[in-house]
Amino acid sequence: MSDTRPEAEAILRRLAGAGEAPLDIAAGALALAALDRPRVPLDRYRAHLDQLAADLRSAAEGAADLEERIAALAETIYLRHGYAGDDKTYDDLQNANLMRVIDRRKGLPVALAILCLHAGRAAGWDMAGLGFPGHFLIRLDHEGERAILDPFHGCLRQSPGELRAMLKAMAGEDAELRPEHYAAVGDRDVLLRLQNNIKLRRLQAGEAAAALETLEQMLIFAPDRLELWWEAAALHANQGNLRAAILAAGQVGDLAPDPETRYRAAQLIQRLRNRLN
Repeated sequence: MSDTRPEAEAILRRLAGAGEAPLDIAAGALALAALDRPRVPLDRYRAHLDQLAADLRSAAEGAADLEERIAALAETIYLRHGYAGDDKTYDDLQNANLMRVIDRRKGLPVALAILCLHAGRAAGWDMAGLGFPGHFLIRLDHEGERAILDPFHGCLRQSPGELRAMLKAMAGEDAELRPEHYAAVGDRDVLLRLQNNIKLRRLQAGEAAAALETLEQMLIFAPDRLELWWEAAALHANQGNLRAAILAAGQVGDLAPDPETRYRAAQLIQRLRNRLN
């Protein structure tokens, strides 16, 4: 079988060049999955994504209002194709790899959200991921109405009271809903959140080298994210990859918008160079 990594990396580099425009988010997630499973052919996964989109268009024919669109989405993704949130093995890394999510028909909220966003947008719907903390949610707008949906639980529509309870369960009783919790996030941020789940679980398992590999994959499609270069510098330094750490810190200096951050990057580079000598 051929190695799909060159193709996957090329897809991610194209996403990097798209700026903040809407992305083919499922193609990006599939490319990221291929980097971890480079001997698995992509064709059948692409065909499945096409089928999801076609089935939703069929299910949504004649959907006159927002509630009917929500019902069509739930019927297509969760009933017809059998997807569900994995609440039994939530931390399994397979739940964030779109190939394995498709194979197993279960995954994390953000992975299931990507499938919903892909199908809905293919039908011409106005959908976005949200910046809600701790549990990824999506938004569907139609003719002046808006619904917030939980992709982990069958795209159930969430009321303000349910959102408030969810937030308090994650962030404490003093937490309150704020406008940013309803704000749409860019597609690049959705993909970063997907990969961040993998990176954090690898770090928690003590797999620093594997976590660094995930971080470098994130940098392929988000090379302008200062925080990722800071983290790359730290992880490379901890792994003893001093020259790579110096290069990452140099990227921080190049991207930093303020003199203080550039100075901190220069200091880090000097400390790393001292360790080389």
